[in-house]
Amino acid sequence: MAKLKQFLTHLFVLAGFILLSLFYFNPVLQGKEIYQSDIIQYIGMAKEQNDFRAETGEEPYWTDAAFGGMPTYQLGAYYPHNYVKKLDTALRFLPRPADYLFLYFIGFYILLLCMKVDYKLAFLGSIAFGFSTYLIIILGVGHNAKAHAIAYMPMVLAGIISIFRHRNIWSFLLLTVAMALEIQANHFQMTYYLLLLVIALGIAYLVDAYRKKLIPGYFKSLGIMVVAVVLAIAANATNLLATSEYTKFSTRGESELTITPDGAPKENTGLSFNYITEYSYGIIESFNLMVPRFMGGGSSENIGKDSNLYEALREIGASPVQAEGFTESAPTYWGDQPFVGAPAYIGATVIFLFIFALFLIRGRLKWWIVGGSLLALFLSWGKNFEFLTRFFIDFIPLYDKFRAVSSIQVILELCLPLLAIIGLYKLFLAEVKKEEKLYALKWSSIITGGLLLILLLFKSVLFDFAGANDAAYSQQFGMDFMNALEEDRKSIFTSDVIRSLIFILLSAGLIWGYLQKKINRNLVIGGFVVLMLVDLIGVDRRYVNEDDFVKAREMEQPFQKLEADQAILEDKEHYRVFDVSGSPFNTGRTSYYHNALGGYHAAKPGRIQELYDFYISKNNMKILSMLNVKYFIVPIEEGTQAQQNPNAFGNVWLVNDIRWVENQNEEMLALEDTDLRSTAVVNSEFKQILNEDFNFDPEASIELVSYQPNELKYNFSANSAQFAVFSENYYQPGWQAYLDGKPVSHAQVNYVLRGMNIPAGDHEIVFKFEPEVVKTGSTIALISSILIGLVLIGGIGFEFKKRK
Repeated sequence: MAKLKQFLTHLFVLAGFILLSLFYFNPVLQGKEIYQSDIIQYIGMAKEQNDFRAETGEEPYWTDAAFGGMPTYQLGAYYPHNYVKKLDTALRFLPRPADYLFLYFIGFYILLLCMKVDYKLAFLGSIAFGFSTYLIIILGVGHNAKAHAIAYMPMVLAGIISIFRHRNIWSFLLLTVAMALEIQANHFQMTYYLLLLVIALGIAYLVDAYRKKLIPGYFKSLGIMVVAVVLAIAANATNLLATSEYTKFSTRGESELTITPDGAPKENTGLSFNYITEYSYGIIESFNLMVPRFMGGGSSENIGKDSNLYEALREIGASPVQAEGFTESAPTYWGDQPFVGAPAYIGATVIFLFIFALFLIRGRLKWWIVGGSLLALFLSWGKNFEFLTRFFIDFIPLYDKFRAVSSIQVILELCLPLLAIIGLYKLFLAEVKKEEKLYALKWSSIITGGLLLILLLFKSVLFDFAGANDAAYSQQFGMDFMNALEEDRKSIFTSDVIRSLIFILLSAGLIWGYLQKKINRNLVIGGFVVLMLVDLIGVDRRYVNEDDFVKAREMEQPFQKLEADQAILEDKEHYRVFDVSGSPFNTGRTSYYHNALGGYHAAKPGRIQELYDFYISKNNMKILSMLNVKYFIVPIEEGTQAQQNPNAFGNVWLVNDIRWVENQNEEMLALEDTDLRSTAVVNSEFKQILNEDFNFDPEASIELVSYQPNELKYNFSANSAQFAVFSENYYQPGWQAYLDGKPVSHAQVNYVLRGMNIPAGDHEIVFKFEPEVVKTGSTIALISSILIGLVLIGGIGFEFKKRK
């Protein structure tokens, strides 16, 4: 009976999570979808592969619709035997993005249950974690993979802590499944940050085991975890192997190119320091964690007609409509980051409870959470804490593969609510003396409340409220405008400091009332549920609300077909399109309708990006023609129009000669002074598979006769051996060339393209994308899934036998 009651209780909590998720994102109940900018770009990028899958039932694993061709490994490719993805899909049964919010809740709930916290406090903690502003904001802009990985972080920690405590088969399965889901989310930056936190946890447990002389048990637990993680990795083998393979080909891999377009030396070990730390959180800006608009909120905020800025704009001649339009997106942010969508607000109530917990909790739990939190905070400062950041970039493996260092604050958003709830749990324990609780209450109130009072009373002394871009605004609009803007920034700052102070006083009041036996435990928990919902949702709604939802068809077809698109699409041949009307290497729009030279991706093909930096960005027509750019989308006064390039080389051409170069630098520079229509530039490393035993025949012919993303067929006819250059990106791990059905070698030419020797005669040449990584990974994933299934069956059988 007790088991049934416990089951129904958890079922009731899950129902509550479903209702909360649907309540916050209620437009999904009307069939609407959230407009996510990053997902819009992804839809454009993935259009060709999705269409091919729908038409043929096959998975192409390659798309020619972006960057001149790239694998679809990071564009939502489907892999055989990916049973982890099927489980994940079952867990995300709610409409997006309510599904991710639901995952936030259940993951944190499981973590707290594994830490022996009762369901009421676990429910409260899940709210604190799930509604953390940053976690909601990333759903608003479409960082779904990031949200996905964050959602499974608590479950991974739950598995680790459970193994340390129990070392049983269920703990093993929890960690295995949670880790498999975490990896499957496919955001390795977030998983890497989780690893840093797990290392802090492991060190704390190791020190504790040493002190208690429990080292053998510690390493037994560690061994169990290693097996669980290995199985989880194996279950995701295809994705991991494919990602590893593509990384070397992408901008995240190392390049042999050692020069920049201006001739200066180039950094080649991962991403550059400036690129990695472009989004560095300000040290003072970290107060955003407790005061939402401490530095003005997002890069633009709606401050309305009652603002000083509105009046200043009216006085300098702006119409009411112009002034109101400007104040709807006022530059209130005065921090140093180039762009901020919203502050990473954790909640005044959560911060207060975290400080309160610091005075009550002792031992390993406190120190791994505090240690992990401080490390995350310091690393989030990036270039503002350069010594630590450079140390991690130079000496910590893989750290230099990730940018936007401020995003490591997700560890804070996990750790602070966790310790806060454990602090409340300690509050309700009878064995903790009342004097200790009062002491914790006194000092947490003094620290948090006192700090906010200092900020409130001395704001004009401590801060100038001047932003990085204010000089430009001052030059454009004058000093009266700037004075009004700074006054509005002060007003925003003041109102949010007072807001946070009120929540802290109410939180302190709830604990004081409990300690004075004025209210009971349930009322305290209920009170904090209300405070956290009002506090966090009140801020979340400023940035993600009903206005962000659109009709489903607007997301299904997010890019409207322009006259330029229609004109280009009338040409049924195979060619590429380059859109110069905007940022061609930062949009998925062109890929939605055409085979684009540009695209939108965080890890672009490395050589194409280098080619862009040297030549394409300068509109070098020879390079663009080599890449078979037949059409340009160019801006005109009325919008855009299609412009044909009559000099495009086409899909394939025959050359007179090969120009050998010794390294990647020479290869890049040779493109500038070589007639690429008649000569192929080839690195000498390919001399073993290519030869110069050919004579150009003007009567020879070669043409593309069939195109699919993963298969291209050409007909060739010549009386003598020839050398052909194919206007397709070279990607050795997957593309295989066939001559009359027999495999033949091909090489990388002209820095990014494919070239091969062709013997005299009439031949059919076929290029097929046959990635071995998919075959190998799928086999490993199948074996791992079978082993996990056997462990599960064994666990069920053992449990049944034990109960019987």
